[in-house]
Amino acid sequence: MPELGDLIEIFRLFYQHWAVYVGGGFVVHFVQEGGSGFSSSSSSSSSSSSSSSGSGDGKGAFVRKVKLRDAVEDSDWVVNNSLDHKYSHYSPEEIVRRARAKVGEKLRYDLIDYNCEHFANEMRYGVKESSQALRTVATGGLAGPLSWLGSKFKFN
Repeated sequence: MPELGDLIEIFRLFYQHWAVYVGGGFVVHFVQEGGSGFSSSSSSSSSSSSSSSGSGDGKGAFVRKVKLRDAVEDSDWVVNNSLDHKYSHYSPEEIVRRARAKVGEKLRYDLIDYNCEHFANEMRYGVKESSQALRTVATGGLAGPLSWLGSKFKFN
């Protein structure tokens, strides 16, 4: 079981989704309205409030608190605090407080500039960073599919 403030990396077909573990079997994550679109896993919510900041692609993108099992669905997942070596992180209690404070907010989603990984890293480290977005830019948008293929097939 993850510990408070851990980042959860969820492996989807062509990308990874990210969430913050906030205890009691719940995570907070940044998800596009309508469910398992390119940036998200689940659109169920335990919050009904929202404040609009717009959305880069015309779809709503919200911060939601859901059960870990609902965010993961049938995907594999791991605890991934891999930026701990690069940045100092907030205390577990502060990470949870920061994430819970965002629940219900509508934020601008952008695959390259602010996606679910940016959100999760911002909650833990105070830094908006996404290695997934950097790979997407570097490969012209092929990072997710190439990463998935590499994980499923061994090429000699």
